[in-house]
Amino acid sequence: MRVLGVDPGLTRCGVGVVDGVAGRPLTMRGVGVVRTPADAELGHRLVAIEQGIEQWLDEHSPEVLAVERVFSQHNVRTVMGTAQASAVAMLCASRRGIPVALHTPSEVKAAVTGSGRADKAQVGAMVTRLLRLDAPPRPADAADALALAICHIWRAPAQNRLQQAVAENRLQQAAAQNRLQQAAAPHAARTPTAQKGRTA
Repeated sequence: MRVLGVDPGLTRCGVGVVDGVAGRPLTMRGVGVVRTPADAELGHRLVAIEQGIEQWLDEHSPEVLAVERVFSQHNVRTVMGTAQASAVAMLCASRRGIPVALHTPSEVKAAVTGSGRADKAQVGAMVTRLLRLDAPPRPADAADALALAICHIWRAPAQNRLQQAVAENRLQQAAAQNRLQQAAAPHAARTPTAQKGRTA
């Protein structure tokens, strides 16, 4: 599985590509940051992010895009910029038919370090170790993007099993509902005739 992780941000949007499957060594295929000038107009910044993401999609052809799920924080302006960058990345992938997975920061930290409260230094250190790199990727946004990709690769099998179980449960419920309707149909068809006989 090849996953493009995206740590969304208006000024620095981290991107990282990882190959691998759960339970086996992972390989980094690329890491970097899509940057936009803070003094540029918002529309131009979003276009720059789109162009940057498109280049990564063209170059690496990922099977999945893993994006950090945006949460509300005290700094509303920062959250809005993060959400806008996230939406651009999701749009780029969806336009190509590439599935998009969202992971919370605590999910990513727990998957990579074992603790949902790990700091950026710990995440960077574990990403370096897991991908057998010489040094932690810089800036931290790039390391976070790789952590997102790693998280998805490791969590995908469990998520797939859960989704499959939910789908099977829905099919079973639909089949049971159909059986009930079929069983009730003959009774419903006889009821008017019986009522008519009583009236006569």
